[in-house]
Amino acid sequence: MQITMLPKLPHHLLNDVLEQIRIFVENVILSLGVHGHAVPVLRHVLLTVVALLLALVAELICRYVFVPLILKIVKRTEAKWDDVIFDYKVLKIACRIVPALVIWKLMPLVFYQIPVVQEALARLTAVYLTIATTQLAVGIIDRLRYLNTKPSSSKSQYLKSFCGVLKILTIFIAAIVVVGILINRSPMTLLAGLGATSAILMLVFKDTIDGLVAGVRLTSNEMIHIGDWITMPDGSLDGTVQDITLTTVKVKQSDNSIATVSPLTLVNGTFLNWKDMLEGGGRRVKKVVYFDVRSIRIADDDLKKSLLEKGYVKENELKGSVINVGLFRHYMEHYLSKREDVNPKMPLLLRQLDATQAGVPIEFYFFLSNKDWIPYEHSTSDILEHVYAYAHEFGLIIYEQNPQQ
Repeated sequence: MQITMLPKLPHHLLNDVLEQIRIFVENVILSLGVHGHAVPVLRHVLLTVVALLLALVAELICRYVFVPLILKIVKRTEAKWDDVIFDYKVLKIACRIVPALVIWKLMPLVFYQIPVVQEALARLTAVYLTIATTQLAVGIIDRLRYLNTKPSSSKSQYLKSFCGVLKILTIFIAAIVVVGILINRSPMTLLAGLGATSAILMLVFKDTIDGLVAGVRLTSNEMIHIGDWITMPDGSLDGTVQDITLTTVKVKQSDNSIATVSPLTLVNGTFLNWKDMLEGGGRRVKKVVYFDVRSIRIADDDLKKSLLEKGYVKENELKGSVINVGLFRHYMEHYLSKREDVNPKMPLLLRQLDATQAGVPIEFYFFLSNKDWIPYEHSTSDILEHVYAYAHEFGLIIYEQNPQQ
């Protein structure tokens, strides 16, 4: 029986290669002496094996020849952006596209007699190419945010947010293209159809869209940065920002737990950013101590003499009728101004607030030079303990309420 030959292809570079493959397969069939109905089956098997081998060889050449070559060229250039973008992971993803392109070009040669299979495999290959190309695009976009050498800077955070939006758009477009390939419709037709259902999509993805917009606002307006200490008034959040994305903000709290909060919650709610305080000259202390109103009195001669002998007050401060609580305020102001851990360049104030049922409140307002948490708390405790211990020397009594009241 005469063997049916494959149709010859036009003679240009690509088709010359396909022609050589065709001739090779036909020669193999002739050398094996196969005849009859077995010829088409063997031809498809051989062409499939050749196509898979060529695809494998193409990927190996790309991965072990071109990738190292590109990496060497990139390292020799003076520019830094190519070192960031063309790294090994991105080039490895690019190598996955090459075998699919080989299969795509060889498919008409392999399944020319089975159009149904050829059409199905062509669509699957197109879907794979779309997914692989999307992975490559997402990989490049991921590398873009590393162009800035300072990860905690506002530029880096804005770039990260921009890359996040770009990745979402890329994946969305890829999904439209894949659906269009599977149902044999133009992606533009599908996009036009989405316009009619945009209201439904907005309703379904309202929280996601609001979160994305809030994430962009949070980073573009430089409301927070990585490393900032933030707190919320309700006490649900108190820690250092570890990561900022379009949909979440991760905060490491003082107990080493990780709290995750939506950018929308931060934008629409209220939170405190302590960055300026940490970068400033001091951390504020604002404490109130309540004194029993019955212990506030005019300083008598015995009290004046005792305070003067112990060096708590100066003689010029004892002229006339003076109140013991006023003397105590002056003493504490002098005491705080002499402490090395209190910043003398920032406000220092002791003032009396409105009297309450809990006694007469005296507010201590000053700034400590050391802003770190543990030294700050130690200094604050030392000062308050000094207040509690020395108030008695001025005849003052700290207000105490019976726990049963």
